[in-house]
Amino acid sequence: MARITASVYTSHVPAIGAALDLGKSHEPYWQPVFNGYDFSKQWMKDNPPDVVFLVFNDHATAFSLEMIPTFAIGTAARFQPADEGWGPRPVPPVIGHPELAAHIAQSVIQDDFDLTIVNKMDVDHGLTVPLSLMCGQPQAWPCPVIPFAVNVVQYPVPSGRRCFNLGRAIRKAVASYDEPLNVHIWGTGGMSHQLQGPRAGLINKAFDNAFLDRLIADPADLAQMPHIDYVREAGSEGIELVMWLIARGAMDDAPPRVRHRFYHVPASNTAVGHLILENAS
Repeated sequence: MARITASVYTSHVPAIGAALDLGKSHEPYWQPVFNGYDFSKQWMKDNPPDVVFLVFNDHATAFSLEMIPTFAIGTAARFQPADEGWGPRPVPPVIGHPELAAHIAQSVIQDDFDLTIVNKMDVDHGLTVPLSLMCGQPQAWPCPVIPFAVNVVQYPVPSGRRCFNLGRAIRKAVASYDEPLNVHIWGTGGMSHQLQGPRAGLINKAFDNAFLDRLIADPADLAQMPHIDYVREAGSEGIELVMWLIARGAMDDAPPRVRHRFYHVPASNTAVGHLILENAS
């Protein structure tokens, strides 16, 4: 049977992608950010997954304000990098896993989570930047990727509790797939940041690190945190962190092994957070 063995959590700051694409990763401003992922790139090589289930949010690229699914699973065989207004990133296309994606959709929908099934979708920096941070700049990504888009842009957005329970349903779905696949689940977005209004540029180091502590040690309690706390403490875009709860909910109930933890301020106008957790067995 398939099994989720590890989860990865990372910010998906668009400027990180631009720094990589423009050859600026070794500049003094950016080098501390990319140094934080040196361990992660080696870990990916040493622990290669068969499939990555990647939770991200679309930034009005595949979806617009005319149609906003709360949860959308990509079931296509291939996903092109999106043009976000300045051309697509020069990264490989994403190869999907239609069979596992369809199986997860079937199982999760039967568990009473309504998913939108997406058979064609371009993927933006929310998905490609995490792949670049974890995999470098290869000619092809090292494994298939199932994109899973969550609406954290237009309210109402799903609760942390809903996201955590969805992760558990995804874990169940993966475990019932009849192939011995090693699956990693990634939660992306965040950490604290606000892009507009009087609090533009807000970063809350104390909140971010407390969030990481709770995500590791007591995610079920963290999942009860109301949206207003994310907005008040982590800024308007800090709500992206509920996507990390999907990945955490998909892990085993036993305490995980923390393989890597990294936090850096700033990257553009955002706090960068990163974790790698492995299931204990």
